Amino acid sequence: MESSKNMKMDPRKMRRIIAEDPEWNLETVSPLTELCIQHLVRSFNERPVLKELLPKHQTLLLSILPTKTPISITGPLIEEETFWERCCKTRWDLCDVSCYDNCWKRMYFERHLEDTLEKFVPPDLSSSMHGDSMKEILALLDLCNPFVKRLDIKQLLPNDRMGGTAEEEDTESLSELSATHKVKDHLDIQYLTKHMSNLEELCVCYRVKNCGMNFEWMLFQFTPTDCKNLCQAVKSSKCLQTLRLHHSQVSDDQARQLISYLLDHPVLKELELSHNKLGDGAGRALSKLLNGHSNLHTLDVSNNCIGGQGGIAIGHALANNTHLVCLNLRLNRLGDEGGQAIIKNMIKNKTLYTLNLASNDITESTAAVLSEMLILNTTLTGLILSCNKIGEAGGRALQEGMEENKTMLQLDLRLTDISQENEYYINQVIKNNNDAVKNNNDALKTAAINKRS
Repeated sequence: MESSKNMKMDPRKMRRIIAEDPEWNLETVSPLTELCIQHLVRSFNERPVLKELLPKHQTLLLSILPTKTPISITGPLIEEETFWERCCKTRWDLCDVSCYDNCWKRMYFERHLEDTLEKFVPPDLSSSMHGDSMKEILALLDLCNPFVKRLDIKQLLPNDRMGGTAEEEDTESLSELSATHKVKDHLDIQYLTKHMSNLEELCVCYRVKNCGMNFEWMLFQFTPTDCKNLCQAVKSSKCLQTLRLHHSQVSDDQARQLISYLLDHPVLKELELSHNKLGDGAGRALSKLLNGHSNLHTLDVSNNCIGGQGGIAIGHALANNTHLVCLNLRLNRLGDEGGQAIIKNMIKNKTLYTLNLASNDITESTAAVLSEMLILNTTLTGLILSCNKIGEAGGRALQEGMEENKTMLQLDLRLTDISQENEYYINQVIKNNNDAVKNNNDALKTAAINKRS
C-alpha cells in the first residue's frame, strides 16, 4: 500500500498515465459544449448562430459575445435585454434606462444613432464622397428604425465645403473665407423623418459643442436651407409628438415659417423653441397656433426676445385655448404691456396649470391684475414671477389676491422686492393649499379602498 501511495505522488510515474505535460490538470479542460460556444463566438461575424441553440446555450453565448460586435448583426438577431444592458454599460458611464421605457436595446440604438449623427460631417453635394457617406447614414437609419422613438441631437456639424475653388482656397486665408462664405448647411433632417417611422420626439441643436479655438459664427447658424428642410421634415412626420429646437439662433422669420407648418399638425403636443432669437412676429405666429386646431399642451419659448405686442397676441390666444397646460415665457421682454395681457386672459382660461413669467420686466403696475386673476382663476396651480420688479405695493396686492385663492400650489416670488411679511403670508397660503390637496387625495384613496373591500 505504501509503495502504491508513493507511486501516485511521484510526478514521473504520473506522466506515463496522464500526459507528457506535468502541469496538465483534468479540471482545466473546458467541456465540449463551451468549446463549441467559444468557436461560435469567434465566427459570429461571419456566421451568426443563435436561434438554433438551446436556451441555456444561447444565454452562455450572449454572456461572452463581445459588445463591439457590429449592430448590423446583433440588432435584428438579439432581443435579450441582458446583452444590451452589458453593451450600454460598457460604452457609457451613465445609463438611466428609465428614460427609455426600461428597454436597454432601445437605449443603445438611440444613443448610438445620436453619437453617430453628432459626429457626422455632411459632404457637399458636388463631392465624390457624397453618395458613399450618405449611404452609410441611410443604412444606419433603416437599421435603427424599429427601435428608435426619441432622438436628442446636441450638435450638428456643418458641411465640409468652405466655398470657392481650390486655387482660391490656396490664396485666401481662413478669416477671409469665413467672411465671404458665411453660410454652411447641416444634415438634412428630412432623412431622419423619412427613415424613422416610429420617431415621436425630436430634439436638435444647430450648433457645435466644444469648438475651442476653432470658433466661427458659421458653426452656430440655422441657415435658410436648414429651416426649409426642417419644415418639410416636421410636416411629413405624422407621428412626431414633441419638437425641441433650441440654442440654434433661430430668427423671428424662421420661427414664423416653422410655425406655419405646424398649424395643422395632427399629433404635436409639445413645442420648445427656447434660447433663440424669436420676436413679436413669432409671438403672433404662436397665437395662430394656439387659436387653431393644434392639440399643443406644452409650449416653451424661454430666453427669446418676445415683447409687448407678442405677449398681447399670446394672451388673446389663451382666452380661447382649451388644450395648453404649461406655458414658459421666462427671460423675454413682455414688460407690463405683454404681462398684463397674458394675466388678464388667464381669468378666462380654464386649462393652463403652469405659467412662467420670470425675468420679463414686470413691475408693480401689473400686481392689481395679478391679484384679480388669483381670485377668479381656479385652474392655475403654478405661477413663477421671480426676477421681476413687483415691489412692496405689488406684494400687498398679491397677498390680497392669495387670501381668496384655494388652488395655487406654487408661487415663486424670489428677487421681486416684495416685503418679507407679504412673502411669508403668501407662503403660508401655499402651504395650506398643498395640505388641503394632500388630505383630499388621502380621503379619496381611503374611500376607494373601502369600496373595494
